[in-house]
Amino acid sequence: MNALIFGANGQDGYYLNELCKAKGIKPVAVSRSGDWMRGDVSDYKQVEEFVKEYQPTYLFHLAAKSTTRHDALFENHAAISTGTLNILEAVYKHSPHSKVFITGSGVQFHNDGNPISEDTAFEASSAYAVARIQSVYAARYYRTLGVKAYLGYLFHHESPLRKPNHVSQKIVLAAKRIAQGSEEKIQMGDVNVEKEWTFAGDVAEGIMTLVEQENVFEAVIGSGKTHSIKDWIEICFSHLGLDWTGYVEQAENFQPEYQRLVSNPALMHSLDWHPKIDVRQLATMMLETL
Repeated sequence: MNALIFGANGQDGYYLNELCKAKGIKPVAVSRSGDWMRGDVSDYKQVEEFVKEYQPTYLFHLAAKSTTRHDALFENHAAISTGTLNILEAVYKHSPHSKVFITGSGVQFHNDGNPISEDTAFEASSAYAVARIQSVYAARYYRTLGVKAYLGYLFHHESPLRKPNHVSQKIVLAAKRIAQGSEEKIQMGDVNVEKEWTFAGDVAEGIMTLVEQENVFEAVIGSGKTHSIKDWIEICFSHLGLDWTGYVEQAENFQPEYQRLVSNPALMHSLDWHPKIDVRQLATMMLETL
C-alpha cells in the first residue's frame, strides 16, 4: 500500500508523510522543492508517470502557492486547477482504484463571519478562491466517472514548520528574540482578526480520516474555534514572561481579508475526528522548537 503526495514540501505534506509511515503506508512524496522526489503537478506527463508507476492507494494533492494575492493567479491556476485535472485524469485512466484527496480552503466560501460548512455557498473572492472552486467542480465531475475524489476544505492551521514570514511564525520568532534581549517592534496589521489555530498534524489526521471511509466525500476540516491574532501574541509573549503591549505596532489603515474565518466541523465530528492540540499547546510547541 502506498500514497502519492503532491506538494510534499509544505507542513501538510510533512505531517501526512509521517502519518502514512506510522500507518504502514509507503509515502511517495513529490515536490518542486525541498528534499523530496522532484515533480511538478502542473505537468500532466509527469503526473501520469507517477500514477502509472506507483498505482497509489491514496493520492493527496496539496500543491499550491499559499496566497490570495492576484499576482499569484497563474501559479495557483497551474498548481491547483491544472494539477487537479492532471491527477484526476491520470487516476481515471491508469489507477481507478486510487482514492484522491483534493485540498480546498475556507476562503473559497462566502464568509459573513458565521461558521462555514460544506453547504455554504462558494464565493470567487480572489484568484486563489477561483482556482479552488474550479478544482471542486473537476472533482465532482470525475466522481461521476467513478473516481473516488474527496474534497477537504481546510481552515487556518499551524505548526513549527511554518515559514518565518507567516504571521504565526513571525510572532513566535520575534517573541523569542525579544526574550533574548532584542528591542525590536513587531509590525502588525489588524490584530483583532479572528481565525482558527489548529495544529497541522491534527489536520493531517482529519484528511486521512476522510479518505479512509466511503460515505462522505466533501468535508470542512477545522477546529471550529477561533482566536484573534492579539490572543496569539498574548499567549506567545506570556509564555516567555513578557508583556506584549510594548513590542507590537499596528499599521494604520490596514484592510484585512476578513474579520473572522471559522469552520463548522460537525460532519468531520460525525466521522469521529476532533483536533487534539489546543491553541496554547500549539504555541508552546512552536516556541520550544529550535
